[in-house]
Amino acid sequence: MSSPRPLVPLPVEARARSNGRLPFSFGMRFFVVLLLGFLWLVPAWWAPRLIAAMIFWDAIALAAVAIDFLALPKPSQLFVQRSWEHAPALATASQITLVIRNFANSAVRCVVVDETPASLREAPPNLSMVVPGNAQTSQRYPIQPRLRGDVRIGRVFLRYQSYLGFVERWAVAEIPQIARVLPDLEQARQQVLHLIRSRQIEMEKRRRRQRGHGREFESLREYRMGDELRDICWTATARRHQLTTRIFEIERSQAVWIVLDAGRLTRAEIRQPDSDLRLAKLDYAVNAALSLAQVAGQCGDRVGLLAYGRAIQQNIGIGRGAQHQRNIVDSLAMVRGEASEANHALAARVLLTEQSRRSLVVWITDFAETPTTPEVIEYAMQMTKRHLVIFTAVSQPDLAALAAATPENTEEMYRHAAALEITSRRELLMRGLRQRGVFAFELVPGLLASSVVNQYLDIKERNLL
Repeated sequence: MSSPRPLVPLPVEARARSNGRLPFSFGMRFFVVLLLGFLWLVPAWWAPRLIAAMIFWDAIALAAVAIDFLALPKPSQLFVQRSWEHAPALATASQITLVIRNFANSAVRCVVVDETPASLREAPPNLSMVVPGNAQTSQRYPIQPRLRGDVRIGRVFLRYQSYLGFVERWAVAEIPQIARVLPDLEQARQQVLHLIRSRQIEMEKRRRRQRGHGREFESLREYRMGDELRDICWTATARRHQLTTRIFEIERSQAVWIVLDAGRLTRAEIRQPDSDLRLAKLDYAVNAALSLAQVAGQCGDRVGLLAYGRAIQQNIGIGRGAQHQRNIVDSLAMVRGEASEANHALAARVLLTEQSRRSLVVWITDFAETPTTPEVIEYAMQMTKRHLVIFTAVSQPDLAALAAATPENTEEMYRHAAALEITSRRELLMRGLRQRGVFAFELVPGLLASSVVNQYLDIKERNLL
């Protein structure tokens, strides 16, 4: 089995080469000097022999261009390197560093353009830097990925000239690179750190046991008011001559399946607060899935992932450990929204086939407001016969705001009435799920990750699984 690719893309470097059939052009200073030579035409109107002076001036300018061109470093004497500060993550600002090494003796002034896709930044960076002879110079530019998955970074183009500025050379460094944009790793880390502090779950270097309402025996202690009578250990009470209570811990190694709907409804985009960046519902769902996978792994549970559209996109069986978590991160990065309806029947069939024993299924999806029961809700209810299901629908904040607003004219009144009808129908569907034993929620995208994680921990503490 091949080792996973590193989170942070590896640095790439290459020597530059000439770009184009005529890989040079005249600099601005050459045209200025040439224009000054034409000023000799004014006195030459009265003294024609001054035309020779103009020709001599232009010859000096051309000689300066030739000397400047020969003094410029060859493209092969320039070395270009691209490195990454952090692993690229969705909607997370980061930086890329470009390093130019000059193996010639003369310094150059460079204008560098990196061929970056629009999913990383709106326009390719245009960097200016001065590289001394036999030295190197670096400069950074910011990125903020807008799409998950693999993106291709292309070539690096250079335009450089000496301090004279009479001529300019064009070069290109062939350093194409495939970088994988991951889900929001920082949000998942914050969720884990918060839960380590507040709920005292297991850590790698500091192991603690989390007491709860599980049924795995952990220790004995003196009876306290509020303890359940069924937890009293009568044999220990007889030995100690005082009421003694059994302390239980939450069961470990339970199976947790994360099911992601990547159908057309999850492609709806929502603007982030205090930002112009718009993310799809699926992006919020992926971030929530990553947070849940991290926390469940810290709690000792085994985690599986199933992402589907018309077909199964990603299917990772239950497991645990650092390698398994890394596989989940890579798989979540490659989940793509589809333009067609998702095949919920296929997802339910695959999950029931692979997971025969009772487990916790966290289904993150969305459904259309139709008079009939949506297909995804029907299959979620079928899953409750064998599994404990958390059904999470991603809400639309614009719809909720429209339903809460007060209409001021006739057009707004009709929109308000339609929004109220849709929200009411969705609430009825969610209430029906809850009546059938499904933990059903409709969550705001910004609170999706924290809400899902907290619901999972509540189920663990209450020993519902």
